[in-house]
Amino acid sequence: MSNKKGALGRGLSALLEDNSTDVTNNQPQGAVVGSVSNIQLDHIEANPFQPRTEFEQEALEELATSIKELGVIQPVTVRKLGFDKYQLISGERRFRASKLAGLTEVPAYVRVANDQTMLEMALVENIQREELNAIEVSISYKRLIDECKLTQEALSERVGKKRSTIANYIRLLKLPPEIQVALQNNELTMGHARALVNLPDDDTQLAIFDQIVKNALSVRQVENIVRELGEGGSLKRKKGTTTPVTLSYDMQRVRNSLKDMLETPVEVKASKTGKGQIVIKFKSEAELREMAKKLGVE
Repeated sequence: MSNKKGALGRGLSALLEDNSTDVTNNQPQGAVVGSVSNIQLDHIEANPFQPRTEFEQEALEELATSIKELGVIQPVTVRKLGFDKYQLISGERRFRASKLAGLTEVPAYVRVANDQTMLEMALVENIQREELNAIEVSISYKRLIDECKLTQEALSERVGKKRSTIANYIRLLKLPPEIQVALQNNELTMGHARALVNLPDDDTQLAIFDQIVKNALSVRQVENIVRELGEGGSLKRKKGTTTPVTLSYDMQRVRNSLKDMLETPVEVKASKTGKGQIVIKFKSEAELREMAKKLGVE
């Protein structure tokens, strides 16, 4: 345990090359650990610890176009699982865009890491390097604390953020699911959410959230409403307003698998009873026929 903490103290780059974390020492060698190698895309599996759940299709297509013209400028990072078998640590956008661009291989830093270290690296690297939405950052912080047994002080050192900043993000997870979804979809700002989280109950938070959406209230206006309500003040939400259900992990995984297979945006909506609908978007009849082939229905 002390060895792992020492490795983390040296930083991610040192940890990535630390042979004490190698889970493949007794397995056949593929690409050399610590090197940059061109690796077949079908030899790389996705990172199961990836905190990002949403990848904007249009942005991926733009990156794919750039990769077609210029190639993959920054290698992805993978860990070696065995001979010709690797798992992504970071660079999932480049990995997905390379597939879209029709590449068969991608340059990759080959590293070693065990599962616990893998989780820590994936979460920390994504927090630092990717433009995650506020809820994804909040979930990543919470996972680092719960699953990696870090205190807020230790996490503050890992990610280079103030302890108060981390605490503010984690508090967002106490908001009702509907507000979390709006924040995740960039329909609500971090400033709005921080004001709402100070309210005493879900019903009051949702009532003011409805006003934000309906009247396009600014952060300052929301802060003023919260201040006027005072401690213990509450509001009731109008009847007939429903709260969408946050998708379970399995539903998110199925949705993301469909998006990957069809290479198009896919929406999954569910009710509290488990019933729901899938919305698959297409740009033309030809694209629809192509998706039907992938689904095996044409």
